[in-house]
Amino acid sequence: MLSATKSLFSTSVFNHGVAAVKEYPFSLRRTLLALFVGLVAISVLATFNSVFAQGDDVASASYVDNVVLIVAAALVFFMQAGFAFLGAGLIRSKNTTNYLTKSFMDFAIASLGFWAFGFAFMTGSSAGQFIGLTNFFLVEGNYVDWMFQMVFAATAATIVAGAMAERTKLQTYLAYSFIVSALIYPIYGHWVWGDGFLGAMGAQDYAGSGVVHAVGGFVALAGAWVVGPRIGKFINGQAQELPAHSTPFVVVGTFILFFGWFGFNINTGDNIGLNAVNTLLAGATGAVVALYISLISKGKADILLTCNGALAGLVGITAPVAFVDPWAAVVIGAIAAPIMWASVNFVEKVLKVDDPVGAISVHGVTGLWGLLAVAIFASGADSAVAGGLRSEGTVGLVGGNAALLLPQILSIIAVVIWPLVTGFALFFLLKFTMGVRVSEEEEIQGLDISEHGIQTYPESAATS
Repeated sequence: MLSATKSLFSTSVFNHGVAAVKEYPFSLRRTLLALFVGLVAISVLATFNSVFAQGDDVASASYVDNVVLIVAAALVFFMQAGFAFLGAGLIRSKNTTNYLTKSFMDFAIASLGFWAFGFAFMTGSSAGQFIGLTNFFLVEGNYVDWMFQMVFAATAATIVAGAMAERTKLQTYLAYSFIVSALIYPIYGHWVWGDGFLGAMGAQDYAGSGVVHAVGGFVALAGAWVVGPRIGKFINGQAQELPAHSTPFVVVGTFILFFGWFGFNINTGDNIGLNAVNTLLAGATGAVVALYISLISKGKADILLTCNGALAGLVGITAPVAFVDPWAAVVIGAIAAPIMWASVNFVEKVLKVDDPVGAISVHGVTGLWGLLAVAIFASGADSAVAGGLRSEGTVGLVGGNAALLLPQILSIIAVVIWPLVTGFALFFLLKFTMGVRVSEEEEIQGLDISEHGIQTYPESAATS
């Protein structure tokens, strides 16, 4: 019926228009007729669009949101390559294949652990506010959400690889990766991003300065402490430099991580542009400040420290990225770099913990700064961020409101205690069962040979 009515309407209007233009010369009639037919077609299409658009818009918006999340997940997944290059470049060449193997297997092991248990513990419903208890083995749909959350779990797991590099057994590392993705990471994630007690108190961590980076960083501290320093790292209590073997690897890895971070820090909604700008500014500022720290402290421009400065800025902005103005992102990145640098020196010279890539400081300590930065710089003055602090009018200390301070401090305390306690328990358990450290002979020879039977640079070895 609707189709017949549309045809009758179109025919009568068209005939009337043809008759009306017959009075004009042929060329003008042809032009007017084409214009008239075009206007009729546009009006009909507009009418039908207005009738049926509402349902299509809803479906289209949902589809676009899903595509954005999947693309973001793919970017975060690609960060595994960044971690692989960065870590492999910062260690000695004889352990390159071993490190690349661990980085490659992180996402594989983490995906299984998060599929089986982690997603349920993190996002499942719970009687209390401690741990989720539904949707084990992903029996319910939520596929897009699972994919987005899984790559974050893999990121938390891979952070530890750098701190324990060059002396940790491969099998032990794989066991650790499963436990972190299945248990340690998702439980703290439930406290903040699920229906846990920290989120209920108002603690904010938009993209994971605490949930991802601080959890990974402080588990890394526990692991590096238990496994002990590399042979030759400390002589008579003094830290020795064990040089990185590939600066190009480090720089390429940092570029990949920076690129992937745009997926890490975005979500769906109107805040995507703000998040991208804040991510870029914080990372860039961290790099610039770290470069000048190296010039002042060493008299040389240290690209390795500069790369870690960029990463520190990115970690620092991850929690407040959707809640702060761009000027605050610059300040957050500028403060993150010296915090990272001071922490690297403290971990090495005071704690006597050997962290070859600075993972404890870049991810753990700077992650705490990101959580605190929410309470300081969160702004309620600009455009609304769906589901965020702006729409609630909540602001940080700079805006004159201290309401966020207590929840963020409690979140900081929790994210230090939880991964340290569970991390020490896990690695001591592994130490007295599987063992965590390779033999002295294997370490001196290099894990590429002892663990994999592969020389990463055989031509170089043959020449030497």
